[in-house]
Amino acid sequence: MVVTVRSLGLSGISGYEVSAECFLSGGLPAFDVVGLPDAAVREARERVRAAVKNCGAKFPVSRITVNLAPAGQKKAGTVYDLPIFVGILAANGDLPPLPPDAAFIGELSLTGALRGVSGVLPMAMAAKQAGISQLFVPAENAAEATLADGLTVYGVPDVNALVAHLRGEARLAPAPPWEPEEDDSPLPDLRDVMGQENVKRALEIAAAGGHNLLLIGSPGAGKSMLAKRLPSILPDLSRAEALEVSGIWSVAGLADPKHPLLTRRPFRSPHHTTSAAALAGGGPAMRPGEISLAHNGVLFLDELPEFHRDVLEAMRQPLEDGEVTVARAGGTLHLPARFQLVCAMNPCRCGWRGHPSGKCTCSDREVEKYVEKISGPLLDRIDLHVNVPSVEYEAMRRKGTPESSADVKKRVDAARAIQSARFAGTDTACNARMTPAQIAAFCPLDAACDALMKTAFDRMGLTARSHDRILRVARTIADLDGDQDIGPQHLAEAIQYRNTDILKG
Repeated sequence: MVVTVRSLGLSGISGYEVSAECFLSGGLPAFDVVGLPDAAVREARERVRAAVKNCGAKFPVSRITVNLAPAGQKKAGTVYDLPIFVGILAANGDLPPLPPDAAFIGELSLTGALRGVSGVLPMAMAAKQAGISQLFVPAENAAEATLADGLTVYGVPDVNALVAHLRGEARLAPAPPWEPEEDDSPLPDLRDVMGQENVKRALEIAAAGGHNLLLIGSPGAGKSMLAKRLPSILPDLSRAEALEVSGIWSVAGLADPKHPLLTRRPFRSPHHTTSAAALAGGGPAMRPGEISLAHNGVLFLDELPEFHRDVLEAMRQPLEDGEVTVARAGGTLHLPARFQLVCAMNPCRCGWRGHPSGKCTCSDREVEKYVEKISGPLLDRIDLHVNVPSVEYEAMRRKGTPESSADVKKRVDAARAIQSARFAGTDTACNARMTPAQIAAFCPLDAACDALMKTAFDRMGLTARSHDRILRVARTIADLDGDQDIGPQHLAEAIQYRNTDILKG
């Protein structure tokens, strides 16, 4: 007898339907799992065998064959324990016919209890698209699965409760839809930063338009402190953005079962010893990397020149396309990577180039060698290059309270509202993502601005990419001022943020 149980699997960060076909036949007792299973899937045989015996049922003494279809796609993880368990009991006659619109996912313990698994949110969304209306998941993952609206989710604590439910003896209660709670934990606030008004202005522009940012300054100037306060002035996540980011985090195993939906933009800060695979994604399990975990949020690279060259170059294509394509022997993975890049670095290896103390011991050649670790193409993709000067003593002792992040966020939200109306009906979310056609339509220059742009283009040796990025930044500055057209003052401020001479001290 063959019994087919509907289940789900993961391909990258997307879910897809899997059918567990269980066949009991005569012959010597055996238990085989086919359909390109990995080691974790093959080991399900022992977990299922123990769970069947510990739930009071009799394990069939026959030849058991389980096929995970589509058989040509690799299966990984422990999510297939539960559908295999249900299929064997149904094929042995211990369960009534299964509901045709029900699917099962979950890992079994030897006692029959269910353990949580990763990637439940994208699998639940795939179940909805496949026409599945009942989804049985471990109780730990029930809240996450309810984020896919339109599903009846049952949180299963153990196989005894599931068997009783399927037999109609004791029904499980559907899990209530999870609603995010108000997050009262405060983010780092800009009011903690004394002085550095020019850098705060650059942070505001970056947040308002979604622009990439490079902070250059000596140790202790506040580069990391300022960068960590950028999330406090970024716009709130929309529901669609939150679901997208939460799905990526779920696949990576970073989702909090009690709070499965991210309500704040992610802020990722990998160490400079990270590898290219850890940053871009991939590896044996083909998992998302740091740039995908920072999707719709901020990727902060502190001590930028200390990163390996191949790690930095891996960001060039994602910065342009908002997507990273990872090709490995095991397959090709397409991951979203629309993040805001924020970098911080010292002006030289010792860190004191240009400091009033005059402590720098680096020669001009050593400074050039240090800066050369950052390639021109990568630098060209960063919109704002900002010098972070050393904080003066008077600023540290100032008694006045600096402007709070909440006040700055109001201006950022107002600028983003203008952009939302401007790009309504398109895939563009902010000025930093404008296409060439949109730049031509929304960034016209009058005669004075055109002359200013031409002078900067010739004197600074700008590229076509940096030309467009300056216009995007100028458009954001105009939006912050509430102006419909880009004026000379907006363009001049945008141009001064492209001054790469600060990289040479």
